[in-house]
Amino acid sequence: MATPVVRVGVAAVVHDPKTNTMIFGTRKGSHGSGTIQFPGGHLEVGESWFACAERETLEETGLVVKAKKLLAATNDIFDQEKKHYITLFILCERTDEQEPAVLEPEKCERWFWKSWADVRALMSGDGSGQQKFFLPIMNLLKDHPDIETLM
Repeated sequence: MATPVVRVGVAAVVHDPKTNTMIFGTRKGSHGSGTIQFPGGHLEVGESWFACAERETLEETGLVVKAKKLLAATNDIFDQEKKHYITLFILCERTDEQEPAVLEPEKCERWFWKSWADVRALMSGDGSGQQKFFLPIMNLLKDHPDIETLM
């Protein structure tokens, strides 16, 4: 059995300043399947955080974005899956008006735009329509309830 390792995940927080919304998607086919996520993935050896966020966003959504800054990092332990990640949240801005496309349908069901207020409303719903969020996003909002001030 292989020794477990801590991996580095990069989440691209793709922000549209005109609407003050970000791109979210529904995970599919991996740990956290069915939960809401940002575009992102694993940091590759020798790759910068910004390059990873831009690459993963392009691969997953077809959007060309510009990485601007590191917003935050979370320590994410997936007990059931026996996985441990450090997730880096990178603020990215749109470079055009193109809409995201599902380019990896085995990994994501759909992409949609939501604000932080929308996310909080979904997280605190009465349970009837409450959406589940990927653990790193839940940890991000627990660690930074004032996330808007970091942007």
